[in-house]
Amino acid sequence: MTVLTHRPTEGGARMAEPETSTGALPNQPIEGPASFRRVLRDQRKTIAVAIVLAAAAYWVLGQLDEWVLAGCIAGGVGLGLLNHLVTEYWLLRLITSGEQPTRNKLAMSTFLRLLVLSVVAVGIAVWFWPDGIGLLLGLAVFRLIALVMTGLPLLKELKQQ
Repeated sequence: MTVLTHRPTEGGARMAEPETSTGALPNQPIEGPASFRRVLRDQRKTIAVAIVLAAAAYWVLGQLDEWVLAGCIAGGVGLGLLNHLVTEYWLLRLITSGEQPTRNKLAMSTFLRLLVLSVVAVGIAVWFWPDGIGLLLGLAVFRLIALVMTGLPLLKELKQQ
C-alpha cells in the first residue's frame, strides 16, 4: 500500500513522497536489493491474518458441510493476499531502483494487475457457481482487513504529531 507523506522543502513548501508498508521508517531510504523474501518478512502480520481467515472459513463452514464454499472463501483470501504481496514487491522494487515513474506507468501497471485479478476471480466464481461467490467475498474481506491493517499505523502516527 502506498502512502504519501509530506516533507518540507526549501522555502517551506511541502512535497509529497511515497512510503510503503515494507517496514522502513518515513523519510529513510530503503537499502538493499528488492526481494520477494523481504516482502514476505515485512508482511508477516498480513500473512498470519490471511491464514486465520482461511482457517476460520473452513472451521465455520465445514461444520455446516459447505466445504466448496469454504474453499472458495479461502481461495478469495489467498488471491487477495497474493495481490497484496505482488503490489508490495512491485513498490519495493520501484523504490529501491530510484526510478521516478510517470503517472501513466503507475496507472497502467495497477490497471493490468487488477484486470488479471478480476478476470481470475470472476472466472473461478462462475466456474464454482453458486458457491463461487464466496471467492469474491473472501477477496473483499481480505482487502478490507488489509486496508485497516495498513491504515492503523498511519492513524497512530498522525495522532502523535
